Amino acid sequence: MATGTIYTYPENFRAYKALIAAQYSGTQVKVADNFVFGETNKSAEFLKKFPSGKVPAFESNGKYLSESNAIAFFLASEQLRGGKCPFAQAQVQQWLSFADNEVVPASCALVFPLLGIMPQQKGSTAKQDVEVVLELLNKKFLESTYLVGERITLADIVVFCSLMHVYQYVLDEATRKPYTNVNRWFNTMLHQKQVQAVVKNYTVCEKALVFDPKKYAEFQAKTGGKTTQQKPKEEKKQEKKPAAKKEEPKEELDAADLALAAEPKSKDPFDAMPKGTFNFDDFKRVYSNEDEKVSIPYFFEKFDPEHYSIWYGEYKYNEELTKSFMSCNLISGMFQRIDKMRKQSFASVCLFGDDNNSSISGIWVWRGQGLAFDLCPDWQIDYEVYDWKKLDAKSEETKKLVEQYFSWTGTDKQGRKFNQGKIFK
Repeated sequence: MATGTIYTYPENFRAYKALIAAQYSGTQVKVADNFVFGETNKSAEFLKKFPSGKVPAFESNGKYLSESNAIAFFLASEQLRGGKCPFAQAQVQQWLSFADNEVVPASCALVFPLLGIMPQQKGSTAKQDVEVVLELLNKKFLESTYLVGERITLADIVVFCSLMHVYQYVLDEATRKPYTNVNRWFNTMLHQKQVQAVVKNYTVCEKALVFDPKKYAEFQAKTGGKTTQQKPKEEKKQEKKPAAKKEEPKEELDAADLALAAEPKSKDPFDAMPKGTFNFDDFKRVYSNEDEKVSIPYFFEKFDPEHYSIWYGEYKYNEELTKSFMSCNLISGMFQRIDKMRKQSFASVCLFGDDNNSSISGIWVWRGQGLAFDLCPDWQIDYEVYDWKKLDAKSEETKKLVEQYFSWTGTDKQGRKFNQGKIFK
């Protein structure tokens, strides 16, 4: 198994490719300590190993690699590279090329001026170029869960990392709304534990950045208009605060990899609501360990309708569902993307029918009387593709629905038989 050291500055999306690939393959990779961009990578020692002076750069047992895709490929497992199928391997390479030649240039041209590290170009087609990329991917993910085959590969990792700036700074809720399939895939990737281990404090855009000419003017003033050079040593000596180094440019295009300081994590939106008497942990424990004949009566015995509510969610586009495993991936993906709801929520979502003739629906329970997804923008990726109906917790009809979905039995409205289910707890 490969081991080694990667040289990079914090929050470099290009370095993320390699670090995420290492998480999937179980490779032990150390991020170099005390790396200072513009100093470490300009030193004679570094340039002897990596003549281009670019990062990320990777060192392993006296061997050296630069270029992020090459490093990621080296650290990836066989499965991430496309398995043993030559055609799948070629498809992975195809998407790596797509990321470098289509996604990154469009993203940089659109985002860098908004960050103030490049001037705004008159007649720029960056916005349209990004839209073309998103439309292409949206069509791809209409019938595919991942870019190559049915499992995550290096193709997904590289394209995901290449789209991070667009989703972070430009694609607010209204702008990303037309790209439902891409959004679903992006958030599935974002919530993978291997990605979470690398990408910290990342948030999807709530309010898109707008171009401000003053930002670039200030950036030029700070750097003296020399975006590819270090500040003179004597100027550095005058700096009183080490933190000022973060304001220095990284390099001409790699400067765009600069990420803004992460915003503090928001509190759990449910915390503002009265707790009531219903204990989700106790119910989940009973549901997991006891037969439905015990757990369902327990639910109604303990349920607090004043502070908690029961909802029925039905997928709007059942006619578009094809393979059963892909439909189940839709459910799992949604669960991953709203993982932070688990503490104060429970759901049983079921697939009814078979390939090319199926439906998705489920029973959801959460704290509060309103639609929980409205409480947090991070929870709003998938909920709009469902129709939601609040149920009367005391009605017999609701009790029958809860029993059906909690016990995974019965049929949907069209008479399609239960196929399989997934529990959110």
